[in-house]
Amino acid sequence: MRKTLHELLLVKQAASSMALRDELLKPIWHAFTALDLDKSGKVSKSQLKVLSHNLCTVMRIPHDPVALEEHFKHDDEGPVSTQGYMPYLNKFILDKVQDNFDRQDFNRMCWTLCARKNLNRTHLLISDEDAFKIWCIFNFLSEEKYPLAIVTEEIEYFLRKLTEAMGGSWVEERFEDYKLELSIKQQSLSAWELITLVGTGTFSKAVDPQTLSMGITEVFHELILDVFKQGYMMKKGHKRKNWTERWFLLRPNSMSYYVSEDLAEKKGDIVLDGNCCVESLPDKEGKKCLFYVKCSDKRYEINASDKKRKQEWIQAIQMCLSLLQLGRTVPHRESLQKRRDLRQKQQAEQEELELRMRELQTANENKQHQLEAMKKELEEVAANAAEEERKRLQTQTEQQDRYRMDLEREKMVRQEMEEQVAQKSSELEQYLQRVHELEDMYHRLEDALEDEKRARQDEETVRRLQARLLEEEAVKRAELEQIHLHQQRAISETEVEKQELRKEGTAKENALQAAMLQLEQLEKERQGALEQYQEVVQKLEDAANNTRTWKHKVAHHEGLVRLVQPGSKGPQKITNWGPASFTEAELSLRQKDWQERKNQAAENQ
Repeated sequence: MRKTLHELLLVKQAASSMALRDELLKPIWHAFTALDLDKSGKVSKSQLKVLSHNLCTVMRIPHDPVALEEHFKHDDEGPVSTQGYMPYLNKFILDKVQDNFDRQDFNRMCWTLCARKNLNRTHLLISDEDAFKIWCIFNFLSEEKYPLAIVTEEIEYFLRKLTEAMGGSWVEERFEDYKLELSIKQQSLSAWELITLVGTGTFSKAVDPQTLSMGITEVFHELILDVFKQGYMMKKGHKRKNWTERWFLLRPNSMSYYVSEDLAEKKGDIVLDGNCCVESLPDKEGKKCLFYVKCSDKRYEINASDKKRKQEWIQAIQMCLSLLQLGRTVPHRESLQKRRDLRQKQQAEQEELELRMRELQTANENKQHQLEAMKKELEEVAANAAEEERKRLQTQTEQQDRYRMDLEREKMVRQEMEEQVAQKSSELEQYLQRVHELEDMYHRLEDALEDEKRARQDEETVRRLQARLLEEEAVKRAELEQIHLHQQRAISETEVEKQELRKEGTAKENALQAAMLQLEQLEKERQGALEQYQEVVQKLEDAANNTRTWKHKVAHHEGLVRLVQPGSKGPQKITNWGPASFTEAELSLRQKDWQERKNQAAENQ
């Protein structure tokens, strides 16, 4: 346990030493840059000797005049940059510094070096002393980055404190306008720009210079001198027991009292530690609003002017004692560190966000390249498909426009599919919908095939009817030929026979006319059958066109269905009655039958 406590103590001392080092570096940076007259970033060795001697004197460090020469003995005789001076400053000055010197003397020495060069007193409503206090406040609130600058958040914090110290009310809209104007130019101010901002009365135009000076002093006491509270109160003496008015100044570890508020004559200190306490006292000796501060060796009785001030002082002293017991720093230093930590965290988050944005942008670019590559592949596939389509459509010129529209529609579908690569569920729904459409198309195709089948059956019926009519026509023609042969034989006979034959010819002529009438009737029937046959052929063509239309739709969607089409027909026989609808075998059979009838008729004669 002792070792752990010792380690914690060492860590605390190291952190305190680093904080002191960071606090001292800011005024030294101002002094160094002030010696850089030509703004080249370098200062001559003689000036650095004077600066180093003054720093050692103010911070009560033994000065070694030879150390600077020894440190830069390998350099030329030219000036030294701040990077070259920092190792010497850390080794021979800051590493030896102890917190036993007057910080204000140190600040005034650095202020004297830099104010002569940088402070522009034109239009300033404040004194050099107030400008020095603002400079100290700037060093306290500025970021730990060089060149030093105070960010907008700390400017608002300081101006708000100053306004409250002057008894005014903070106008948020006015500062927002200034913040907007400041963000256009830059996001921060230098020490001299801050002095000009406050000294010209930009945010205190209705305040007299004395009130402004008092406000600056109060803020300076709170932030720089760590003054929790100050004011006049009556204190009871330890020897003569008389009551005397004193100016009290409350700091984190002490409560000092002076003759007056100018702090010229200090009368004593009440040292505060974890064993002290503060309590209220009842009225006595004609005094009201009494309280006392009890330390290990003494007890201090104090009289406030009213109950409100009494309560404020008791609360302020109790807060100091609580901070001492907890080992914490003053609240405004803690809040400053929290604000800095928050800004660093926000900056880290911003950098992380920017890094993520860059990563996302890179991933997006890679995805874009992939999409472009996929697009090129799709374009190549589309080009190949278009070439195959063009070769296939060379024999089908009448359908080029329709197929071109189908190709454009296919490209649009492919582009939509490319846009919906990541939406797997949507693709599944579209696929199922297309399956339903194909099933519907298949059903419609089956209906079209059924219509075509029925049309072929009708065609076969008409063909049979036509065959029957042709058989009847052949029979009539055979009879007519028999009559004609009989007439020729009758002519060659005798005149007597001619007379008889004339009578018979007249009768046969009448029979021939009747046969001709029957033949005409058969011709009309044949014409009707032919019209029916043409209607059936037209139906068959409509059914074939319908089948071909559905074939192309199905082939467009999936290319999976191959329609069964009738085979190519052989050359058709042409008769005097028009295109015949029977086969070669049927025609030869009919011819053989007619020849047999002809021979039989010749034998009968």
